[in-house]
Amino acid sequence: MDSYAIVNASGRQLWVEENRFYDLNKLALQVGDTFSLNQILLVKQNGVLEIGKPFLEGKYIIEAKVLRHLSGSKIRVYKMRPKKKTRKTFGFRPKLTRVYISSICKVGASKSTCYL
Repeated sequence: MDSYAIVNASGRQLWVEENRFYDLNKLALQVGDTFSLNQILLVKQNGVLEIGKPFLEGKYIIEAKVLRHLSGSKIRVYKMRPKKKTRKTFGFRPKLTRVYISSICKVGASKSTCYL
């Protein structure tokens, strides 16, 4: 299918496609919850490209489902002050939520044209 969108989610702009999963910063939702992404910047469906200024308000619905919560890979930070013998290493694992994009659908379109 030739359908994708660019959305603003979790403080980042993501290129999302249907029937794929993405990792976002942790969301306060339960596993299995469905929600819609409403800050849509760009949508391309069936060769038609629509660009928002800045968002496409109320024209499209992007349905997503929470698959699970997980921890990302460890990020190490190393700080050193030269000639002072001061070194500090610390790290963390970001908390993430894996979401599944089930559909990108135009508002008012029938279920058969929504690519579910």
